[in-house]
Amino acid sequence: MFDKILIANRGEIALRVLRACRELGIKTVAAHSDVDRNLKHVLLADESVCIGPALSNESYLNVPAVIAACEVTDAEAIHPGYGFLSENAEFAEQVERSGFTFIGPKAETIRLMGDKVSAIEAMKSAGVPCVPGSDGPLGDDPDENLRLAREIGYPVIIKAAGGGGGRGMRVVHAEGHLLNAISLTRSEAGSTFGNATVYMEKFLENPRHVEVQVLADGQGNAIHLGERDCSMQRRHQKVIEEAPAPGITEEQRRAIGERCARACIELGYRGAGTFEFLYENGEFFFIEMNTRLQVEHPVTEMVTGVDLVREQIRVAAGQPLSYRQEDITVRGHAVECRINAEDPKTFMPCPGTIKTWHAAGGPGIRVDSHAYTGYPVPPHYDSMIGKLIAHGDTRESALARMRTALSEMVVEGIRTNIALHEDLTRDRAFIEGGTNIHYLEHKLGL
Repeated sequence: MFDKILIANRGEIALRVLRACRELGIKTVAAHSDVDRNLKHVLLADESVCIGPALSNESYLNVPAVIAACEVTDAEAIHPGYGFLSENAEFAEQVERSGFTFIGPKAETIRLMGDKVSAIEAMKSAGVPCVPGSDGPLGDDPDENLRLAREIGYPVIIKAAGGGGGRGMRVVHAEGHLLNAISLTRSEAGSTFGNATVYMEKFLENPRHVEVQVLADGQGNAIHLGERDCSMQRRHQKVIEEAPAPGITEEQRRAIGERCARACIELGYRGAGTFEFLYENGEFFFIEMNTRLQVEHPVTEMVTGVDLVREQIRVAAGQPLSYRQEDITVRGHAVECRINAEDPKTFMPCPGTIKTWHAAGGPGIRVDSHAYTGYPVPPHYDSMIGKLIAHGDTRESALARMRTALSEMVVEGIRTNIALHEDLTRDRAFIEGGTNIHYLEHKLGL
């Protein structure tokens, strides 16, 4: 096991990693920007190193600075959390080349799954169901592209192979718009992602977003921990997540989970990962794999009792998984609301100083947050200041506990989206379960 780990992130996820390290008896180093010197995990860590000014590209995305911090503190491994450098294959490669351990998959795995075309090819080879599409990059022959779209059937969607976060994609409903859409997406992909490769898929009009959590040790062992529903989203950004997904049967859960676990073994995957699917008419269609810890991992932890961060660290240290598939049982239901410092109407970030912070509590309630009374929310990073999680024996009891917790939570001095969550957890369609990925935007009139 490691003696010391450097945490290359900030906010609630950095605090989450620190707590897992403490339980394992591992010393921690907090690598932070100059405006984050008073974050909770920085004050609680055994050591801290300032790696640059507030701007992310000068601190949290500064690869030489992060690795230098590891060197000067004699840390043995780097935990990237999520976001920032967590899915950067070059960073993972540089970490290992510098003699440290990257707590995550191998660089070649990150690179493979980071390119949507190669990821889809790998999933098809492993027997994971994928959206009907071009089976590779689109070429330059306009007649062939038009023929392919007719074969798939409109509407289709043009996607950037290196895209993500809802960028680098265009939906095409009619043949007359196809070639222009391909040209525009290629141009955007080249300038935004440095990779102009695009591909085509069938556009599913009313899907849900259902994802499968996996753990693998790179030693031939892999398990799945059920699924999450993340369909309540705005502009491809998740707002509420829950586990298990409403309406998914045990048979469906087992079948798709086993395929994902088998794919991990074929990939030689190491660490935590998430297979993301569009789910429509009882069928799963793979869209991408996140080769890192997800923001919404707590709902899976709440229903399975498995500490995903602890397992990440253990397998990175060369230890086999602590669990076999038969050890995993889904108990009850969990819901997570992302608490953001943002205007509830415009959704624009609202940085400022929190004058009062009163976190909710009670049976089945978990709050993952770095916020506190007097905490200055900076304008330089993501607006999420915490995650409120509720667990209950049933979905109904989890939602009831969430509504109570939201009503008790007090954040003063800045604007937040708590009122939106209160509205959504009382929304009739959401309560019934199974809303699709477009529901929230339609509800908000976006």
